[in-house]
Amino acid sequence: QVQLVESGGGLVQAGGSLRLSCAPSGRTFWNYAMGWFRQAPGKEREFVAAISWRGVSTYYADSVKGRFTISRDNGKNTVYLQMNSLKPEDTAVYYCAAMRTGSSYYTASSYDYWGQGTQVTVSS
Repeated sequence: QVQLVESGGGLVQAGGSLRLSCAPSGRTFWNYAMGWFRQAPGKEREFVAAISWRGVSTYYADSVKGRFTISRDNGKNTVYLQMNSLKPEDTAVYYCAAMRTGSSYYTASSYDYWGQGTQVTVSS
């Protein structure tokens, strides 16, 4: 069974940093585009960042542009989300997702596989 496993979440003060990791089990995802989404309590899941399967192209939500960086290491079969200058409004469960076909990077329904999520809490 294919599974994406996120790690690296936790509690951090505003202005701090965290690095999330996503590693699949059951198969490799070197030829999949990868994305990060988040969902805060009472809100819909929203796009955060995505990276093409070659890692050449990256995409960001306006709310995180300049603070977050998505990257991938296909040799390690791992995707990362480096989060700097964190704000309380970044508090959410963060989900990793994999997309096989060339659909919209920004839309959750485009993605074929999802992780269980990792909690990120930013205190003020």
